[in-house]
Amino acid sequence: MQLPTNAFKAALRAGRPQIGLWLGLADAYASELFASTGFDWLAIDAEHAPNDPRSVLSQLQALAPYPVQAVVRTPSADATLLKQYLDIGAQTLLVPMVESAEQAARIVAATRYPPEGIRGVGSALARASRWNQVGDYLHRSTLEICVLVQVESAAGLDNLATIAATEGVDGVLFGPADLAASLGLLGKTADARVQDAITRGIETVRTAGKAAGVLSADPAIARKYLASGVLFVAVGIDTTLLVRAATDLRAMFKDVAALPQSSATPER
Repeated sequence: MQLPTNAFKAALRAGRPQIGLWLGLADAYASELFASTGFDWLAIDAEHAPNDPRSVLSQLQALAPYPVQAVVRTPSADATLLKQYLDIGAQTLLVPMVESAEQAARIVAATRYPPEGIRGVGSALARASRWNQVGDYLHRSTLEICVLVQVESAAGLDNLATIAATEGVDGVLFGPADLAASLGLLGKTADARVQDAITRGIETVRTAGKAAGVLSADPAIARKYLASGVLFVAVGIDTTLLVRAATDLRAMFKDVAALPQSSATPER
């Protein structure tokens, strides 16, 4: 049995932009629906959405037949959690709230088996190795694991150059919402100061030879970041799309409440 190829990692290394969508519904059926819509990658959010290893597992299984790559955003940088998500088959991890090169190095170590890292060896129980049916998984798994760190604070920006230069870090994603809050601009992700900070950050990441990414549901801003050199962009969030579509649909029928009511008695 072959080790699954991480097409997302390969695309980043080749410099091919990848367009993604954020998943927060925490439901395998919904995730499979979005897997059929043509995005390059889908971010399964376990930080802010009500996901856990079991619900993430079901979504990884739902996405597997489709030509889309899963990116799992973990709740934290805890090595035990990273190990669990890797063992259930996540090949690309996005770790939030990274603020130093030391933290980034610990994250990378958690994705590598000893002696290069500290990942616990449990491949006989792991979907990632197809329960030890993938030949030489222990020595080859790192080839397809993609480590993304999320910089979303003023402290992270201050240390961005060393974070991006950390060996084993494949890319850096900027989180506009938390970054705006950290800069004293809570809720103002479109503020020019936030956009300028991210644009400068993109250049820093590119200088380090790594892939830069961002989440932006505003098409104009997303295109601006793409023009600045980001390689992976999430251009929407499933929950936001659903709420907006439902709200717009209901608005089409607001006039119904103003129509005269029929006095006819319904037939029984």
